[in-house]
Order: sequence, then structure tokens, then C-alpha cells
Amino acid sequence: MSKWIRKGDQVVVTAGNERGKTGKVIGRQGDRVIVEGINMRKKHMKQKAQGAPRILEMEGSLHISNISIASPEGKPVRVKVKTDKKGDKQLVYLEKGKEVVHRIVKKHAG
Repeated sequence: MSKWIRKGDQVVVTAGNERGKTGKVIGRQGDRVIVEGINMRKKHMKQKAQGAPRILEMEGSLHISNISIASPEGKPVRVKVKTDKKGDKQLVYLEKGKEVVHRIVKKHAG
């Protein structure tokens, strides 16, 4: 499932100190993901010629196995790939016994 997570997706953290929090993916590097407002870190910046020293807060990365795609209600869901009648590949998840389309992964070239 991890390969289906991409920038802009709403995700929920499933493990660690931030478990249960939701946020939007703002970056991805290999098997690590940066989620907006989650896993905040402080970076101490030296004094420059133009300004004073400062402390920046920035998001740290999370391993992709510790997050899951979130439903609109903010609950973690398991997605799978289905091909529709036109040949488009879609990410779908089950909600109350019905399949809900999360997003289209690949459009059919035809």
C-alpha cells in the first residue's frame, strides 16, 4: 500500500508518538514521508550578517509504514487497485460494504 501514498494525500499516523493525528503529505523521499504539522523538530540557525539567530520549527520525516491513507472522516483505510469498465485504474476502499473511489491512479490511453 505504501507505494500509493503521494504528495497531497490526507494520511493518518498509525504508530509512534503522533499516533492518531492526521495531516497532508507535503513531501516524499523514498520510504520516508513528510506530513504537514506532524513530527515537529527544531533547528537552531546561526546569526547571519542580515539578521539575528533564530530557532525554526520544521516537520521531520516519518517512515511510510507508520502512516495510512485517511478516509474523509479521518480514519485509516486499506486501499486496493481496481480497473473500471473504461480501463482506468482506481484506488478504492470499502466503507459500509460499498467500494468508494479514493482517486484515479492511471487513465486508460484510448
